[in-house]
Amino acid sequence: MARHDTLAAVDLGSNSFHLQIGRVVEGQIYPLDSLRETVRLGAGLTGDKRLDRASQARALEALRRFRELLRGFPREAVRAVGTNALRVAKNSPQFLRDAREALGFPIDVIAGREEARLIYVGVAHSMPPATHRRLVVDIGGGSTECIIGTGLEAELTESLYMGCVSYSLRFFGDGRIDKGRFKAAELAARQEIAAIVRQYRSAGWQEAVASSGTARALENILRENGFAEHGLSHEGLEKLKSLLIRHEAALAERIPGLRANRASVLPGGLAIMLALMEELEIAQMTVSEGALRHGLLYDLLGRVEHHDMRAATVAEFERRYHIDMAQAERVRALAARLYDGMVPEGSEDDPDRSMLEWAARLSEIGLSIAHAQYHKHSAYVLQYADMPGFSRMEQQRLARVVLAHRGKLGKIQDAGLEGSDWVLVFALRLAAALLRPRTDIRIPLQRVASDNAGFQIDLPQAWLDSNPLTAFTLESEAEQWSAIGMRLSIGALSDRKLAALARA
Repeated sequence: MARHDTLAAVDLGSNSFHLQIGRVVEGQIYPLDSLRETVRLGAGLTGDKRLDRASQARALEALRRFRELLRGFPREAVRAVGTNALRVAKNSPQFLRDAREALGFPIDVIAGREEARLIYVGVAHSMPPATHRRLVVDIGGGSTECIIGTGLEAELTESLYMGCVSYSLRFFGDGRIDKGRFKAAELAARQEIAAIVRQYRSAGWQEAVASSGTARALENILRENGFAEHGLSHEGLEKLKSLLIRHEAALAERIPGLRANRASVLPGGLAIMLALMEELEIAQMTVSEGALRHGLLYDLLGRVEHHDMRAATVAEFERRYHIDMAQAERVRALAARLYDGMVPEGSEDDPDRSMLEWAARLSEIGLSIAHAQYHKHSAYVLQYADMPGFSRMEQQRLARVVLAHRGKLGKIQDAGLEGSDWVLVFALRLAAALLRPRTDIRIPLQRVASDNAGFQIDLPQAWLDSNPLTAFTLESEAEQWSAIGMRLSIGALSDRKLAALARA
């Protein structure tokens, strides 16, 4: 991948959308520009978990404004991700098509634990280096991420289904605040947190850090009202709760430090923060400027400088599932060779080529579960496991390609394969079939090509004659492609034809 001196990250949060642009200088990212739009996407979720038209319209307008700042950026220098609202919305796929067009760049929806990891990366890079463990808490619009890590590495990651938008709508929907509502909100949050308390307390930490908009808003209000000098204290938050109950509402004109655009989601965020501090026994928290968008920039920097977290995850899965590394490397190398024959203008930084190589390396992880139908086990793990660095869409694509790499193609026509997926499937299927003996054999491919109708490979007739099982396998493979309306032509080249090609 080409080196880029300017990178951009887009965070499509459940409360706000953020655009962050940074300049890369000797491995560090310095802010150049940023834009924030209060979209309240999470507030637009209907009772049946669909984004309403008004929230979609606000979101698309925000993305069109972001597009103007991103004009001229190459695709590989921009990363855009969606979080909780887009994870749960049933009409997310339809909205994302419009959103990608409005932004002008691909948008990935990331899983909760991947969001947590990226938040930690952003916070860790924004704070002084430390050797001790940190607990990082990030209350977003629809989810709350809790992470324990050391240095730049997250060790425990969790995403809880509660956020400042969802809890404010649920418990303070009409804007009225009283003791009963606050108690109900805190109890609900404590129930969510209870699932992680034992594990997190057991791991321990030496410093507690809060990040993102809710934390910064609370810190500003505590400071302006004299409830705390800096950061967040449990005592100061209790005083703020009492103030809100006394006023019976979160009104910017009555509470110093409260911005009008934050008022409607403040009570839900405060209830969650108090519940976290009580359940995890935190008296004081530092507030960090780092957030998801900063983590995205550093993760993107790793990708463009060949320190891709996805590659590290693939290597970890190979170890965890006891992959036959020699066979995985054979299949990877041959699949890449086939792909390069079909896509000669590609490069090692081609994202499709990388996806193919990862699929080849992980195609046999299902063997650790059962040999029969192992490709289905492999696909299931790849789709649903936590895979740091991968977005949901990337995991789903990886799973589709691996699912289709063996067995009947007719059965996977409805698996969502599209466009360039078929080239990856062909390369992986053929590599796995040709390397069935699981030994270092030379495959004398003379030519491989593809078009809209299908694929063509040329092999020496003498080699096919001396490898009858492989020849039969290729004939069977041609029948599989024919069953789904695509062509696989196998050219058997005579010695005379090979000699003529050699002279050409």
